[in-house]
Amino acid sequence: MAFMEKPPAGKVLLDDTVPLTAQIEASQSLHSHTEYIIRVQRGVSAENSWQIVRRYSDFDLLNNSLQISTLSLPLPPKKLIGNMEREFIAERQKGLQAYLDVITTHHILSNCELVKKFLDPNSYSVNYTEIALQHVSMFFRSEPKWEVVEPLKDIGWRIRKKYFLMKIKNQPKERLMLSWADLGPDKYLSDKDLQYAVKLLSSCSHPYIYKITFATANESSALVIRPFSEKGTLKDLIYKAKPKDPFLKKYCNPKKIQGLELQQIKTYGRQILEVLKYLHEKGFPYGHLHSANVMLDGDTCKLLDLENSLLGLPSFYRSYFSQFRKINTLEGVDVHCFGHLLYEMTYGRPPDTIPVDNFPPAPSVFVVSVLESILTCEAMKNGMPTVSRLLQMPLFSDVLLTNSEKPQFKIPTKLKEALKTSKECIEKRLTEEQKLIHQHRRLTRAQSHHGSEEEKKKRKILARKKSKRSAYESGEEHSAKYSNSNNSAGSGASSPLTSPSSPTPPSTAGKFNSHYRASSIPPAPPPPPLPPAAPPPPSTEVPTQPSPQPDVSASRGALLSSIQNFQKGTLKKTQTCDYSAPRIS
Repeated sequence: MAFMEKPPAGKVLLDDTVPLTAQIEASQSLHSHTEYIIRVQRGVSAENSWQIVRRYSDFDLLNNSLQISTLSLPLPPKKLIGNMEREFIAERQKGLQAYLDVITTHHILSNCELVKKFLDPNSYSVNYTEIALQHVSMFFRSEPKWEVVEPLKDIGWRIRKKYFLMKIKNQPKERLMLSWADLGPDKYLSDKDLQYAVKLLSSCSHPYIYKITFATANESSALVIRPFSEKGTLKDLIYKAKPKDPFLKKYCNPKKIQGLELQQIKTYGRQILEVLKYLHEKGFPYGHLHSANVMLDGDTCKLLDLENSLLGLPSFYRSYFSQFRKINTLEGVDVHCFGHLLYEMTYGRPPDTIPVDNFPPAPSVFVVSVLESILTCEAMKNGMPTVSRLLQMPLFSDVLLTNSEKPQFKIPTKLKEALKTSKECIEKRLTEEQKLIHQHRRLTRAQSHHGSEEEKKKRKILARKKSKRSAYESGEEHSAKYSNSNNSAGSGASSPLTSPSSPTPPSTAGKFNSHYRASSIPPAPPPPPLPPAAPPPPSTEVPTQPSPQPDVSASRGALLSSIQNFQKGTLKKTQTCDYSAPRIS
């Protein structure tokens, strides 16, 4: 039977390196306990969020599981009496929120399976160790010469990658390490190209690449076998850890923090840069450099996990370099990751924050010079040096390499084109993620600035000034209207003079006076005909007898004619009834 004859189809679309954030929204008290309602969000999109309900006992169980890290985590203490009081619940909620903040911002804890299952049980409910065992068992049916010695539980940081200690049946003393992994979200090779590229890895020979004994892949996962080193990795050397111990125990809280000797830093750094340059020239994407992926073979560093980029697995430092838009190529990712590794070799621990503003004293100023060119804020914004440029810097340029083994890694032209296309797709997804993070950061910064106390005071002052200005302009407009109305009322050409104590005379008197004045002045030429005017608005004054407005020349002619043709005899005699005399009945 072939390896994994009936696997689940497709790759894992979920990127396990995307950070989870958790915020306690409310609490609810039941009969005997209190539940906390937590809003969990993946990445920067508020749409990608969900609610979980956890009790204090759930937090306590998680904290007990994380004690293997030997970190002092700020979980609030237990309280048996009075734990249902409102003030105590509010105070405990604050403490639990602080605990969530710590475990979601710690780089190693936030990526471990325990924390992921606590915050996102739906996505991480599968037992990956059992799945890996099933797949490995299927493999051994077709390859009976291999035999599992023991599972190496949790020696790596990846949730979907499991390790087993193995041996060859006819060589029982030789130990090998088998790794099994799901395909990741950056898998863009076709299934045929992937299987061919993974098998090709066993033919790669380079003095600074760790030898692969056997490798195979299918539509959903891959399996790689390589020799097991009792000395462990470069990270084990720095942290003085045992290779078989769990990842949390080895690297979360080292007992003694001490960097390497200057000559070791120079030699190991030069060897790693040489192999990175070789892979870049071959067009082989890597992007997975960190101290746990560098195996020690005597005084020689050898690169591990070349298959990761083929399988589409996200990088250990992805949550760091996805924050900076200038780091948008896999070559740039390798340089950034080399900065992390060099810092760890120098100081015996990872940097607290990225970018790094101040560097502690180092064994050489040349070390600090290289670190400043990679990890400072200025380097993130303006660009980092290439691998070739790093090799020319004083820290590495004078290192003599004694290994004379000739590298061999033949990649067919057709596969090179497929690798180039895959690399471009990986970089495109990274660029899109960086764009979303940048937009979210700008929005958050604007909201924070808009909601600050200083900004609120500024807005209040501006609002007051605007209110005063609008009131002043409104008063000026009102005064202008009042002045215009007075001027038009005081014009003698349009209306008769009035005294303050007498009411305004009816409009008919104004008409008669205007007619009379018109008859006493010489006639003016007739004006051009005007367009019909809109009907006037209804008047609130006492209505008068409507009379059409006569034309000035016509009225004057009619008046002269009536005066000339006046005859006294035409007047009728009238009788007057005088009722003023007293009446006697």
